[in-house]
Amino acid sequence: MDERYDVVVIGGGAAGLSGALALSRARRSVLVVDDGTPRNARADRVHNYLGREGTPPAELLALGRAEVAGYGGRFRDGRVEDADRTDDGFRVTLTGGGSVLARRLLVTTGLTDELPDVPGVAELFGGDVLHCPYCHGWEVRDQPIGVLGGAFGVHQALMWRQWSADVTLFLHTGPEPSGDEREQLAARGIAVVPGVVAGLDVDAGRLTGVRLADGQVVARRALVVSPRFVARGGVLASLGLDAAPVEMNGHVVGSAVPADPTGATAVPGVFVAGNVTDLRAQVISSAAAGLTTAAMLNADLIAEDVRLAVAARSLAGAR
Repeated sequence: MDERYDVVVIGGGAAGLSGALALSRARRSVLVVDDGTPRNARADRVHNYLGREGTPPAELLALGRAEVAGYGGRFRDGRVEDADRTDDGFRVTLTGGGSVLARRLLVTTGLTDELPDVPGVAELFGGDVLHCPYCHGWEVRDQPIGVLGGAFGVHQALMWRQWSADVTLFLHTGPEPSGDEREQLAARGIAVVPGVVAGLDVDAGRLTGVRLADGQVVARRALVVSPRFVARGGVLASLGLDAAPVEMNGHVVGSAVPADPTGATAVPGVFVAGNVTDLRAQVISSAAAGLTTAAMLNADLIAEDVRLAVAARSLAGAR
């Protein structure tokens, strides 16, 4: 007989563990299924997490798993292949065979950073290749920073100028800055380098320069890029929930699974939290979203519990 849970949480990052903690404390039976591939696995530290500033990502997750387990939450290592609707919930199929039943699903599978196709970028991403100043700006303060041009190149260059006076915008394949933008860049002392970036120069695993197609190398210690943020929505697609394009300033920056402010999706009983539905969420905001969505999910279960109890009482009285 298949194991049965009130809630199966798919994804064991900050959002998933936070939701699992709240649900376990609400005396719900909870199973967390996680494949061990968190988005921030390559980062050295978690930042802007009040009370946990500078904690290694793996350590934060280990602490969270222990807290969930302390309230009876269970874990399964692996990946969910798909989920199917049943009469009273969902059947969740796991990698390697086997399935479990759930009354509700909380999907917190996060997103994938699709990086620019420049040699060296993928290898250094999360180290000397960055995208979020609030995650990594302090760590590269006052160093020579490059910005790889794109739709948001000017915006990023002006933003990262807050952390260093030595910022260079490489136009690469991005648009030519307007007259007003060039004036802004010049006023902030940001150099603009034309030409396509061919690759990165690296020494002992650290970025030393940005190499242009004409052979010129501009010395830099950090490079800022604009990934495309793509929701990991595979299991949701099996339920008919597809990720939708997300636009910022008229440009598609990725995809996310639509949900209302409570985390409820268009499929009754399926909730989402974290980066799978919010591309901007950092670790602490993903954890907060997991808690908020778990409370709404639990309220949904309470309503169902009451409805079933009333129906059972009415049936008993009719006998």
